[in-house]
Amino acid sequence: MSKKLFIETLGCAMNVRDSEHMIAELNAQEGYELTDNAQEADLILVNTCSVREKPVHKLFSELGVFNKLKKEGAKIGVCGCTASHLGKEIIKRAPYVNFVLGARNVSKIGDVLHRDKAVEIEIDYDESQFAFKDFRTSPYKAYINISIGCDKQCTFCIVPKTRGDEISIPADLIVAEARKAAMSGAKEIFLLGQNVNNYGRRFSEDQGKVNFTELLRRVSAVEGVERIRFTSPHPLHMDDEFIEEFARNPKICKSMHMPLQSGSSAILKAMKRGYTKEWFLNRAAKLREMVPDVSISTDIIVAFPGESDEDFADTMDVLRQVRFEQIFSFKYSPRPLTEAEGFANAVDPEIGSHRLSVLQAYQDTILDSFKAELLGKEVEVYFEELRSDGTIAGRSDNNVSVKVKGSEEWLGKIARVKITEVSRLVQYGEIIA
Repeated sequence: MSKKLFIETLGCAMNVRDSEHMIAELNAQEGYELTDNAQEADLILVNTCSVREKPVHKLFSELGVFNKLKKEGAKIGVCGCTASHLGKEIIKRAPYVNFVLGARNVSKIGDVLHRDKAVEIEIDYDESQFAFKDFRTSPYKAYINISIGCDKQCTFCIVPKTRGDEISIPADLIVAEARKAAMSGAKEIFLLGQNVNNYGRRFSEDQGKVNFTELLRRVSAVEGVERIRFTSPHPLHMDDEFIEEFARNPKICKSMHMPLQSGSSAILKAMKRGYTKEWFLNRAAKLREMVPDVSISTDIIVAFPGESDEDFADTMDVLRQVRFEQIFSFKYSPRPLTEAEGFANAVDPEIGSHRLSVLQAYQDTILDSFKAELLGKEVEVYFEELRSDGTIAGRSDNNVSVKVKGSEEWLGKIARVKITEVSRLVQYGEIIA
């Protein structure tokens, strides 16, 4: 009988891809098969996130639950960014954990499995040219890492301390992975990196001059690839060449995630983001001008240390001017190993909570107006998920989530859909072609 692997993935799409890599390696090296029942698993992995406070607090309660329900002899491993950050501390606090594997050490999964209490958390370990075995959560979409690590020094962010310096993965490996995915039926390629449009700044070995715009051209030339998405581009590196390629390349989905963080130039400087409110607005305006139906999403932190009422008003002004289709918004929480953790000018928590509610309420009005405009429109949807209620789900080119009545025969296909019902989370429609 095959051994069973249960894996819980917390956090971002890069963590999803790291989990896929570990699943593939454990299957190839050790014969593990996936299960969605932790009680029957021989190995339980928790792939963690440390970007915000809540997932870190959640980790130890989750580990306690898994320890109680695991079968006799089963192992527990903690992986990902919190593993990189806490290292041996995890085993001290949860001694039943068998090993800890950092976010920069994914390829070592087969090794640590056999070394009880192993801790592998080097953030300068180079996996950029490691040939992982193949596994994808969805046969219709392929996540592909294009870089590892992050060279930015944002004062609020722990990622450079958990994933190390940025190294780009060679373009030929990325293209080969895209080609392999397309040949197996994936029409959509999702390129992943902490700052994707900083691609090409540093390779392990000389690769010639290739930036993110050139990489997009090479991936779009792969036969069978019909859609390309990516996350996250950094506003600082959104030059005209990049925006123009985004606008004119028909295979690039017209959805852009632009992490704002704050609308105040003063707070952006304190965050060490490298751009101003004016630069961000300029880039967003150019996108809207060149791609009228573009969907722009963003990340926003309110109540960063030193944020005044005027600074918050600047953030609200950016919301009014850009009118984001989606925002991911949070009240600032200090993260360990970050510069901002030592900032003295904290914002009162009640003020922070009030600002967050004001921001989210205003965004809801923007979202409602967008949804009202969608009613009756026709969109091209790539279907990739079969639901238990007799519907299939997918996304439009500009990232509108759509459900229709349909069967699995539509999965992996693009169809024209008329929107017949709208809501904040998902739209309903009918296939017309």
